[in-house]
Amino acid sequence: MSAAVTPPTCVALVLFASVSWSSAAEAPSQQELLGRIAKAPPHPRLFWTSRDEAAVREKLHADPQLQAIWEAVRVTADRMLTEPPVVYRKDGRRLLGRSREALSRMMHLGFACRLTGDGRYAERAMVEMQAMAAMPDWNPSHFLDTAEMTLAMAVGYDWLFDRLSAERRQAAREAIESKGLGPYLKPGARHGWERGGNNWNQVCHAGMVAGALALLEDNPERAAEVVRRALAGLPNAMKVYDPDGTYPEGPGYWNYGTSFNVMLIHLLESALGSDFNLCRSPGFLKAGEFMLHIMGPTRRTFNFSDCGTGTGFSPAMTWFAARTARPDLLWFETELLGKELDAIKQSRGRRQGDRYFPLVLLWSKAGLKPQPPETLNWLGRGQNPIAVLRTSWTDADAVYVAIKAGTPSASHAHMDIGSFVLDAEGTRWSLDLGAEDYNALEQRGIGLWNGQQGSERWRIFRYHNRAHSTLLVNDAEQVVSSKAPISEFSPDPKNAFAVVDMSATYANQLASAIRRFSLEADKRVTIEDKLTGGSEAAKVRWGMVTPATLKIESPNRGWLEQSGKRLRLEVLSPPGAALQSWPADPPPNDYDARNPGVSIVGFTVPVGAGEKATLKVILQPGTPAAR
Repeated sequence: MSAAVTPPTCVALVLFASVSWSSAAEAPSQQELLGRIAKAPPHPRLFWTSRDEAAVREKLHADPQLQAIWEAVRVTADRMLTEPPVVYRKDGRRLLGRSREALSRMMHLGFACRLTGDGRYAERAMVEMQAMAAMPDWNPSHFLDTAEMTLAMAVGYDWLFDRLSAERRQAAREAIESKGLGPYLKPGARHGWERGGNNWNQVCHAGMVAGALALLEDNPERAAEVVRRALAGLPNAMKVYDPDGTYPEGPGYWNYGTSFNVMLIHLLESALGSDFNLCRSPGFLKAGEFMLHIMGPTRRTFNFSDCGTGTGFSPAMTWFAARTARPDLLWFETELLGKELDAIKQSRGRRQGDRYFPLVLLWSKAGLKPQPPETLNWLGRGQNPIAVLRTSWTDADAVYVAIKAGTPSASHAHMDIGSFVLDAEGTRWSLDLGAEDYNALEQRGIGLWNGQQGSERWRIFRYHNRAHSTLLVNDAEQVVSSKAPISEFSPDPKNAFAVVDMSATYANQLASAIRRFSLEADKRVTIEDKLTGGSEAAKVRWGMVTPATLKIESPNRGWLEQSGKRLRLEVLSPPGAALQSWPADPPPNDYDARNPGVSIVGFTVPVGAGEKATLKVILQPGTPAAR
């Protein structure tokens, strides 16, 4: 890889990942940053300089897979030559779809121009830049939109600088200044994302830094100020990876926030020659492990929080694999990449990869091939801890259980504490229903972003614990402010288990609630809940959200069936429990998303005041569970 992508300090970054600065007082001074800015390379400087182009070509020549990726980028760029330019059209309060469209075009067209020298790509990109510059604003009221549009224009301005006329340079520069950096740096402007702990911090800082570095000759002091503010604010988002790389907003938002975090690091390295120790932030270089383990043998992730059910190739995983010399991080990604390349080729660019897909050509290490991971079972600690148990990496019929602890108060969180997904026989049996359409709910006036106990957010079916594979006590909400740890964990394949202490999650409903998952060598999964009743009697529902059909053999035994596959479901305790099924479709509210073919299977039991109860369930694919 080029020096800008893989600096000589990459090994040290892995060795000293526990060292970090985390406050503005320890961040580089304005004077230090001005010194680096004075030595910055000329255009192009964002992501890859002109000196890097030869190394990129060498890498493509050395690796057939990278050649295929380049071909997909070029096919996509060819398709973009005939598409109309981006327009100013909001979806509700968001311009984000248009910003992403613009970024995808600038990345693909810009890459194609730089690697081929073909002026058609440059001219088409300039048309896109003209359309962006002509917009009345980049929707700063929803700053993600502004950030992605600023990044798009910065890439075009920087990569095509020598091809732009004086008039086009001026138009692009003024657009970045007035529509991107202007709203950010406006005196008195207050941005909650600037020191926030979620994906907004990562995305917005990346966009602002890109804009400032693209124009650093015009205003070095401004560039230094924007970078300084990013380096002071970004650690607030990066600390969520501590200690194991777990991303509390789920895999979908990992792909968003973490990808822009990686882009920001790459921008700083390419333009200023340093990541300013960002990669030493505790847990950050382990973030690839989270995405590796969160995916099951069905090639579906545990899509907890506001994450969709789809799964695709993640370009950022190639950066983590190369940066940490971990080819096992590509175990699933190489297969997903192959499917994406086929889709792009067969559709002649109509199907496209992520808007930053071309950066894979910079981030990937030539010749790095996937290897099976060494660890079957994994614990990811942090704000939303996750435990993963699996029987194999290579068996397509492997059993996979991913378990969610944590808190409903996290960014984008659901009331899903104690919930789990289950893969077996190449099929997902227990699932998470996934995200809702934000715009559709907002248009109905639903208070989607009010996370307080009893708010409208928790009336949304998919967000409540009644729509997750966990316990429902008295049909009540889990406690939003609670924190449930994974109190015990064993990665030993001969004795793999995880324990979630949900006592705080059900405070005022139960005195205590401890949930234990174990995975046996015979692929049997046991879920055991040890409960103690509170001051009043409670009705407890054990539920599992599933697309399968329940076939009851006896009150406590039955089969789940789907697509010709079977999963044994047996309740060992309490003795009088009777299996039943509740439909998840239609959902209770007319604004809820439909869940066709999905139901919740389980049973209900009374738990008396102060009474101890044990709920024990066995799930086993294909054959009856041991009794």
